[in-house]
Amino acid sequence: MDLNSPLFDRIRTQRRPREEKRESTMKCDSPGCEADGAYRAPMGRLREGQYFCFCLDHVREYNATYNYFNGMNDADVARYMKDATIGHRPTWAMGTRRGATGFREEGGPTADPLGMNRAKFHRRAPEKREPRYSPVTMRAFAALDLDETAGPEAVRARYKELVKRHHPDANGGDRSREEKLREIIHAYKTLRAARLA
Repeated sequence: MDLNSPLFDRIRTQRRPREEKRESTMKCDSPGCEADGAYRAPMGRLREGQYFCFCLDHVREYNATYNYFNGMNDADVARYMKDATIGHRPTWAMGTRRGATGFREEGGPTADPLGMNRAKFHRRAPEKREPRYSPVTMRAFAALDLDETAGPEAVRARYKELVKRHHPDANGGDRSREEKLREIIHAYKTLRAARLA
């Protein structure tokens, strides 16, 4: 920003005349006092936003004897102090479930008389779904002649059985089944990598 710009020469500001300090025209609210009431003091509980106007001497005297809780018993004071921690605003307990729906059935600000929100908050028991596996994993199950519901013990037992059946040492040195053996070993490694064996 260039302060030597010709635009700044054209700017005119209008100065406001200084306001004179106004003298307090309020008189002291203390009976019999004719001094100016320049100092405000709260009127008390249940009269928030309302003030007395006192002179300096009377406001000091009033503040020395002021008690906001005057006329309240200990239980009311304790309740007020507890509510003061949250600013006297309504609160609700967190993490608690009010019924199965989270809504009150009748009356109140969160009422749901038609039951439209119930379905949204009802938790259904999880359906037991069959696990879905990748095509590679499904081919590995097929190579071992198992279905996808087979557990790790069944996979290991089937692997041992097929290795013993197709291994060349078990077939008297016949190497015609070596390709099938490689396929079985690869399928077992695939299932083991997927933590299914």
